[in-house]
Formats: sequence, C-alpha cells, structure tokens
Amino acid sequence: MGKTLDLIFILIIVIIAMFIPFFGSIVITSWLDFTNIDDLLKIGSTFGWFLLIFGIELIVVFLYFQITGKISSKKIDKYKQK
Repeated sequence: MGKTLDLIFILIIVIIAMFIPFFGSIVITSWLDFTNIDDLLKIGSTFGWFLLIFGIELIVVFLYFQITGKISSKKIDKYKQK
C-alpha cells in the first residue's frame, strides 16, 4: 500500500509541476489575460483536455508494462521448471 500511495503523491506533484509551464505558455502564445475569468476557463479546459490525453497515455503505458511483465514471468517460470 505504501508504494501505491507514494506513486499517487508523485503523480500529483508531476501534474502540478506540469501546470505551471503549461499555464505560462498558453498565456504567452495566446495572449490570454489571466485576470479574466473567461480566459481562465479556456486555460483550465485546455489543461483538462491535456490531462485527459496524458492520462490515457499513462494507462496505455501501465497496461503495456503489466502485460509484458506477465509474459516475462510466464517465460521465467517455464525455464525454472526445466
């Protein structure tokens, strides 16, 4: 359980750390005013879509490692029996 909790905290820190440069680059390139609520909603929705796509990518990578780990375990177990 400790490893899972640590992983969750690390992912939260990474997401927060990704938002700061993302926010700055959106403001600079789109000339959005961060004091305007409408512009903040645009930035928030853009970051939300970014997180959704990033989350899907993380799920695919996680599934890849899980599947390859199981395949490797089966191969190792097969060699151990011989």
